[in-house]
Amino acid sequence: MIRLLPFVVEAVILVFCLIDAILADDSRVRNLPKWGWILLIIVIPLVGGIAWLVAGRPVNAPPRQVPWPSRTAGYPETERPAHLRPKAPDDDPEFLASLKKSNSDHERMLKQWEDDLRRREEDLRKQSDAGPDATPDAGPDER
Repeated sequence: MIRLLPFVVEAVILVFCLIDAILADDSRVRNLPKWGWILLIIVIPLVGGIAWLVAGRPVNAPPRQVPWPSRTAGYPETERPAHLRPKAPDDDPEFLASLKKSNSDHERMLKQWEDDLRRREEDLRKQSDAGPDATPDAGPDER
């Protein structure tokens, strides 16, 4: 059992480092391109895996410390007056007015289309009620 331990450790390091290198963000990998690290881990399993862990793996940066209160981040010049701060769309009166105008334009257009459709249906109904004999272009001798 002890004889298998080095092979098991090598296999675990190989699999872990290979998966970690494949899933790492390209822009955060250090010292070599991502494909170079993957190739190194596969070709030289133990040394490549250890090298990846020491010199290639992305380092998680500590979270940025923001002084309290965080909305100004310690810089009073970034604080804007209330009337200049961006508003949510449902709080912006100009945006709401434009929505109302757009809705009224669409309603007016829909009403116009409905009236046009109703007029065309009435014209077709009048033509069908008059019968096939009452065609406006055909005279009595052209039938």
